[in-house]
Amino acid sequence: MRIRPAAPGELPALQDIERAAGAPFRDVGMPDIADDEPPALEVLERYRRAGRCWVAADEEDDRPVAYLIAEPVDGALHVEQLSVHPDAARRGVGRALLAHAAGRAREEGLTGLTLTTFADVPWNAPYYARLGFRTLGEPELTPGLRRIRAEESAHGLDHWPRVCMRLELPDADETSAPVS
Repeated sequence: MRIRPAAPGELPALQDIERAAGAPFRDVGMPDIADDEPPALEVLERYRRAGRCWVAADEEDDRPVAYLIAEPVDGALHVEQLSVHPDAARRGVGRALLAHAAGRAREEGLTGLTLTTFADVPWNAPYYARLGFRTLGEPELTPGLRRIRAEESAHGLDHWPRVCMRLELPDADETSAPVS
């Protein structure tokens, strides 16, 4: 896989990846999540123009199979969305995108990666915990994370347990990997 910025013409393909990645939620009793619409093209374009929309493209035809969008929130790079097409799942693609985002965050002087996710879905919070993210307690939530959680709640995502998670990023001169 090659990690690179998304091209303007690839944004509809990112929506297709999102739809495909959402389908497994139906199997765990979350049909509303499976049917949720992906980010609008205008939203994806805003992240792309800001330099915060990356794809994992297969080496053979340079076609995106996964994407990550993020934005700075309270001193960390907040992963707004990470989606991997099921055909590319379980091959380290999500991990590679997170490692790329961590590197970019460090370059910008940010101290961590944050995200919000479903607590009990195996490919959500348990997956991120295996990569070194830790669940934040309510007192640890920054104003920006509280705002994001309020927006998610208004969107109906609190029907299922959700958590905020954070991965601390080592300084660039430290030798440990940002995402294992």
